Amino acid sequence: MKREYDFSKGRRGAVLSESGKTRITIYIDNDILKEFRERGDETGNGYQTLINQALREYLGKVSQAVDEEILRRVIREELNPV
Repeated sequence: MKREYDFSKGRRGAVLSESGKTRITIYIDNDILKEFRERGDETGNGYQTLINQALREYLGKVSQAVDEEILRRVIREELNPV
């Protein structure tokens, strides 16, 4: 190991930045956060990953219009148990 290291060109922050992601600060109700953390522990995923998945799923459901393919899939899913 060297006696002295040169950090003059060093930068603060994450060693590996994640592309396509932005760090934000939000307020979430304690009970919601607790539930996501518990589910994260159960599944082995991080709670932030689960929140991201839930938001993505919600946005997909809201913006998706019902077309013939979706209608057929829903009918199949509903009739399958019968």
